[in-house]
Amino acid sequence: MLHQTFHPTPVEADVEEKRVALSYVSEAFAEGCLDGLDADCMAQAALFAAFQELVTTYGEEATARYAEGFPERIRGGAFTTTLQH
Repeated sequence: MLHQTFHPTPVEADVEEKRVALSYVSEAFAEGCLDGLDADCMAQAALFAAFQELVTTYGEEATARYAEGFPERIRGGAFTTTLQH
């Protein structure tokens, strides 16, 4: 009998890495709020840090193109975590 070991595909590995990264960011966000920082302030700082890193990695034009899809994704519920009535 052959023993099969699961090896995630690059896409699956990327999804898992992003899930873990999101948990780190969520924990840092929660810690900041517990320390008394305003949630809106934390959100804006997180966005700034994220875009700063994307610009450093991919450049301004590529990051701007990436950001162009956000309005549609936001309106489509891609970032909604609660049930909407």
